[in-house]
This record gives sequence, structure tokens and C-alpha cells, in this order.
Amino acid sequence: MSWLKKSPKTRGKQDGAAASPTQVKTVPRKPTPRGWTGRGAGETMVISPAPEWRGTTVQVCGLWPYGVGTGAPMIGVPLGRHLFNRGTVCCDPISWFQRANLISNPSVFVLSKPGLGKSTIIRRMATGLAGYGVQPLVLGDLKPDYVDLIKEMNGQVITLGRGRGYLNILDPGEAGEAAELLSHAADLERKALKEEEAELSYLRSSDVPDDANQAQAIRERTAQLVGSLSIHAENISRDERLAVQVLQDAHGRRLTMVSALLTIMRREPPTDREETIIDRALKLLDEKHEGIPVLKDLLELIQSAPTELRAVALDRGDMARYQVITEDLEASLIGLVSGGRLGELFSQQTTTRMRRDRPVVYDVSSIDDSEMDLQAAVLLACWSAGFGTVNVATALADAELEPRRHYFVILDELWRALRAGRGMVDRVDALTRLNRQRGVGMAMISHTMSDLMSLSSEEDRMKAKGFVERSGMVICGGLPASEMPLLNSAISMSRAEQEMLQGWQDPPAWDPVSGKEADPPGRGKFLIKVGGRPGIPLTVELTEAEKHINDTNKLWHAASRTGVVDREAAV
Repeated sequence: MSWLKKSPKTRGKQDGAAASPTQVKTVPRKPTPRGWTGRGAGETMVISPAPEWRGTTVQVCGLWPYGVGTGAPMIGVPLGRHLFNRGTVCCDPISWFQRANLISNPSVFVLSKPGLGKSTIIRRMATGLAGYGVQPLVLGDLKPDYVDLIKEMNGQVITLGRGRGYLNILDPGEAGEAAELLSHAADLERKALKEEEAELSYLRSSDVPDDANQAQAIRERTAQLVGSLSIHAENISRDERLAVQVLQDAHGRRLTMVSALLTIMRREPPTDREETIIDRALKLLDEKHEGIPVLKDLLELIQSAPTELRAVALDRGDMARYQVITEDLEASLIGLVSGGRLGELFSQQTTTRMRRDRPVVYDVSSIDDSEMDLQAAVLLACWSAGFGTVNVATALADAELEPRRHYFVILDELWRALRAGRGMVDRVDALTRLNRQRGVGMAMISHTMSDLMSLSSEEDRMKAKGFVERSGMVICGGLPASEMPLLNSAISMSRAEQEMLQGWQDPPAWDPVSGKEADPPGRGKFLIKVGGRPGIPLTVELTEAEKHINDTNKLWHAASRTGVVDREAAV
């Protein structure tokens, strides 16, 4: 076999034709990736993939240069394996924001059809972040999907529902106690300031000693006191400012929640005059009411028509005019106090107050899906209480009265609150916009983009779309083809990524061997998108320790039994 071949310059000439030595140029023959070409040379038609093994850099360091790093970031909570190269995929909004600097906002928006594992991937994130010292806060669990997880973390489970638990929206929570702590800290700083001012005044008025060492010591102490006085003054100003901010934030949240409940009751927001009356009434309750007020106290105060409320109501000194102005407001508050669509869930004192030092879940699963208004109202109330507690913790940490805590806030079933009435998007937006400044990571969960874009007004639809656009990352599961234009308008998706998401939403097949329905093809499969970067496809893999808290079919494990219960035998 000849191992040389003719150069291109000699092609087309007869084999017997003479060629000049300058015209003939030989090059060595080389094999292709499939082997030697030609008849009988052994060229292969199929290239087998090289065997791969996984290991740490300590274990495979001697295999250089054959070691290959993973294609996904290794910072954050391990979620599962890459769908193609089987590498470990680590991801969570707080780690990618705080440690990896991969996203500009510590938030994630999850979109997927029901039953494909949206809650499972968020539970995995919450579990891993708890190991990093981040407190999970599930502000409204409708299924429930997170109660077992929070119980395993020795967290606080707060149950709300008709006859099961109450949430007083006029309760400032821990804001009052935090304001007292901050004021007390300011008083201690002020006391220390006065003592050091007196010492400094004494040192400056005293005669300078003849001993050089003593004189040097006095000068050093004087300089130390001057610096300390400046620090005390800054701390006093900081603590007093934080105390005022905590109380004002609590007042604003109570006003927002009363307006939100009125919006749900009426299907439209209250008027500007009504909000002004509510604002002034809440301030009067803080000044004059003993203890924590409830909605009944707010109603009675408005009905009593004090001078301060009549002034902001602009009744022009006419009591009959005041009653006309406040009639609709009184009627709505009576509905909140005595029952109606929202029941009496918000009319009594809070059954269990939320703690800021442990994981928390609000279990609202007892509220039926048919009561969509009540579900939306409870979700908003839970979100308001949760973010109020986060603000208190942040203020105390800023004052160095408590250690700094980071929270992972989970807002599930976001679409339910957005559809509750006109103006609800603005209130949700106000609750969630400042998560980065408050040291809070956030996960917002909905089914599809259509849920966000089905709001009545164009303004609300654009604001709801902004929830997805502002998120640091978007995690998508199986979605129908009709969702792709809406999704692509918020985040850039390639054609291959869109086809992958569409394939994941296909229905499950029938397994003829087991005689059961197989798992859906998209269960546990997700695509992580950050801006316009290529997405990271992964499959979530649960450990044995996690499977029992991810079992959503517990009520179906035992077979149903018929027959009459013998109550006397049971006793």
C-alpha cells in the first residue's frame, strides 16, 4: 500500500506521463477521525463515545489533560444533574447573587404546568439554603406542599382558615417591640454619651501634669473620647431613625392590607378619600386605643365620627354629609367584621404570631379552591405579615442588636392574588420590589405566562410581566406551544429550548409491563435561564431522605373501606 499521494497539481495527468521534479510534491497520508480511508483500510462507520467517570479535583488531578470541568456553575444548592452531560447542577438565587455574582437580583420565577415538580425544585432550594443559614419563609401554602419540610426543620407552622386560625391585619407584629428595643438602645447610647462628655470636659479643664507620661496618657484618652463621642452620636441617630422607620413601615402595611381587602370585597380599589380616612383612623387608634386594635375597633372609630376624621373627610361641618361619605366604607368594613365572602378570618386577634428566628410556613390549605377571593386575601395578608417581620429583623440587625439573617421567601400560586381585583398587581409589586435591599431571596411560582397576561387592564398585564423580567433567573418546566411567544417576549429562548419545553409537557404514556401510567416525560425536568444566556437543562433527583416530604399522595396510600362505624366499640 502506498503511503504517499500525489499533490493536487498532478491530478488529471496520465499515470505514465512524465512529471518534472518541481511539479511533483508528495505529502504524507493521514488517518481521519474515523480511521484510514479506502478499500480495506478499516474505516469505521460508528464512533463510540469515550467512557467518562466523575470525581473531585483531588481524585482526578492525575488524569491531566483529560479532566473536563462541568458546564454548569458549581456554586449553590445541588439541584440535580445536567440533562445531557450528567454533570451536577448547583443553583439558587441567593448563592448566585451573593457568592457567584451571576445574577443582579436574588430572585427566581418558576413557570411550569401542574404536576411537573415546581414545588419540588423550590423545596430542594429551601432545604439547601437552610444548610447555608438562610431561613425559608413560605408565606401561604395552599396544597400544602411545604408543611412537612418546615416541620422537619423544626420550624413554625401557622394554620389559618375558617375556625382554625385568625390573622389580625391591624396587628403591627413585632414592630412595636422592635421600636422599643431600638429606643432603649438609643437611650443607652445617650447615657454613655453624657458620661463620656463629662469625662472629656473634666480632662480638658484639668491642669496638664508635669509628668510627660501622664500628659501623654491624658492626650490619648482625650482623643479616644472625641472619637467615641462621634460614634455614640451616630448610633443614637441611627437607632432613632430605625425606630421611626419600623413603626411607619408597620403603619403603611396595615393601610395597604385594609385597602387590599376592600379591593377584593368590591372588585375595585377604595377611593382616595376613603384611603385618607383609613390612614387617619389607624393613626388615631395607635394614639388612643389600648392594646392591639382589630377591624371592629376601626369600624367603631369611623362610625363615632371624631373631629380628626371629619376634617380629612371634608364634611364641611355637616354630620349628614360625613355619613354619606363614609357609608360605603362602613358597609365594606361591616362585611369584613361580621362575615361575608371573606368570613371572619381577619376580624379577631392573631392566633399565632410569626417568629423571625426560624423557618415559617402559613398553612392555608383548609381554604377551598372555590373560595378564590378568600384565598387571595389570605395570601396577601400572609405576604404582608412576612415582609413586615423581615423588615423588623433587618432593622435590628442594622442596629447591631441581632445577628444578620437572610430569608428565602416563597410566594406560591402568585396568579391567585393577581386576579383578585383591579389594583392588586400594584400592591403585590409594592410588597416584592425591594427584596435585594432587604437581604431577601425570593421565589415566585405560577403556572404559565398566560396566568399573568390574563389580567383585565393592559397596565396590570405589563406590571405582571415585569415580575418575570425583573427576576434574576427564570426556571421553566413543561409548557405548551401557545406559551412560547409570551415567554419569549420576557426572556430570550432559542428554538431548541422552546421545543424542549414543549416536549416536557406531553402527557404520560401507558406502561404495559407494570399496568400503570408512566411518569410524565417532563416531571422533574427544568431549564434555568439567566438573561439571554443559553439555558441549563437539568433533571431534579431526590435523595431517600427527601422523598417522604415530597409525597403529595399520602391520603391515597391506604385503601378505602366501606361499612358502618361502630362508635361504641371505638370508644
